[in-house]
Amino acid sequence: MANQLHLSIDRSSPVPLYHQVVQGIEAAIHSGLLEPGSRLENEIDLAAQLNLSRPTMRKAMDELVRSGLLVRKRGVGTQVVSSQVRRPLELSSLYDDLTNNGSKPTTDVLTFAHIEADDATRQALHLPAGAKVYHFTRLRKVGGKPLALMENWVRDDITHIDEEMLGTQGLYGILRSGGVNFRLATQRIGAMVANEYQAPLLETEPGSALVTMDRTAVDDTGRNVETGHHVYRGDSYSFEMTLVQR
Repeated sequence: MANQLHLSIDRSSPVPLYHQVVQGIEAAIHSGLLEPGSRLENEIDLAAQLNLSRPTMRKAMDELVRSGLLVRKRGVGTQVVSSQVRRPLELSSLYDDLTNNGSKPTTDVLTFAHIEADDATRQALHLPAGAKVYHFTRLRKVGGKPLALMENWVRDDITHIDEEMLGTQGLYGILRSGGVNFRLATQRIGAMVANEYQAPLLETEPGSALVTMDRTAVDDTGRNVETGHHVYRGDSYSFEMTLVQR
């Protein structure tokens, strides 16, 4: 198995041995060499193949389990869960990010309405009393597997939006076609556990970890264009960011 995964250990490297194993298995998962559901050999055999101690191998496997890439099942062994979608922290849409990475996302439109904005939505989008918005929820899937449950409110004075469009296109693509040039957004990322409504839609268990994102996007004219609340499966999704010291 270690040879098949092209795992190699550089004992002269400053990178800890266990982390070299983590990096090698992560690379095999993200490249598709290890597909979801694949079983790994037991830790004793893998340690022997790589000439590592069993505690070192266990530490590597524990880290992969904690990161959500592997799962241990009684009577089955250690299996690959999935290759996480890693999304850069920038002003882009999930649909765009997935398609740009070669994925073919699909969308189920769960609810759709053209309604008068409530107080919270008017405040978020800086709308006057009586203004209307498009309000909808969508379930985004990749490879037939649910990834994200997304609820959005969009001002209706930009372009026409309907269910058919939302089922075949990304929201930001629709808005860009309507003349929106996105400039900036305020965004908050957090975590929660899946409730009785979210869990079956995302095909996970109630109480499972979810990543959350709340965002309000602004265009180059200063309009608050859309606001939304999205939740993502914690075992399949993460945000990436680069930090700099100033």
